[in-house]
Amino acid sequence: MPSDRRSVLITGAGNGIGRATAALMAERGWVVGVNDLKEEFAAETVRRIREAGGEAFPVVQNVSSREGIEAAIAAVVDETGRLDGLVNNAAWVRYQAIPEIAPETVERMLNVGFTGIIWAIQAAAAAMDDTCGGTIVNVASAAGFRSAPRSLVYSGIKAGVMGMTRAAAVELGPRNIRVNAVAPSAIPTEGTEKHRSAERDAKRIAATPLQRLGTVDDIARAIGYLLGEESDFITGQVLSADGGIGIAIN
Repeated sequence: MPSDRRSVLITGAGNGIGRATAALMAERGWVVGVNDLKEEFAAETVRRIREAGGEAFPVVQNVSSREGIEAAIAAVVDETGRLDGLVNNAAWVRYQAIPEIAPETVERMLNVGFTGIIWAIQAAAAAMDDTCGGTIVNVASAAGFRSAPRSLVYSGIKAGVMGMTRAAAVELGPRNIRVNAVAPSAIPTEGTEKHRSAERDAKRIAATPLQRLGTVDDIARAIGYLLGEESDFITGQVLSADGGIGIAIN
């Protein structure tokens, strides 16, 4: 029998924004499918959620492939009897100057961050109930609006994510499936640590109207808002969670 608790699959939830979002949605009473390619990362997120009194289970799949994301969504449906939400958060990122861009880099970034999301939306829409509908949140980036050197592939992918968010919202709206995106600015996480420095952080803080860097919890709350009932009449939108840096003239 289907559970009476809403369920959500969060990809790339083994750390960073994905882990923070998984913790938040479990705290709000959702059953969380914690996806990560690395079993130990998914297990750690699940452990933390369960210790806090939430309900979660690991979903170890490579969601860059159609087969992988279909298996991940099937695991949530098998576990809970339903799928109410999907957060497409998984990413694999490399920054390269235009002369240095390698085919293998482009292929892997596209598989994880673009085509993987296409297959995820397709599979989630097939699994969501026609009456109750569901919510899909894609994690885009401020880089989809404005960019920097060495970001051609990354910025292109994130701009594409915004485009597919709008297209999916139009097509799936009649089934009461909402599709939105969150566009964070640079957020300190385990994955972005190697790209950060005190000097770079200081420049970003100075350019940000709110005068601080964002946190994974800031982004998790934005995602949680778009997943929840408070945003029931919002679809096809990109929510900038960037402290105002995208609107500031520097």
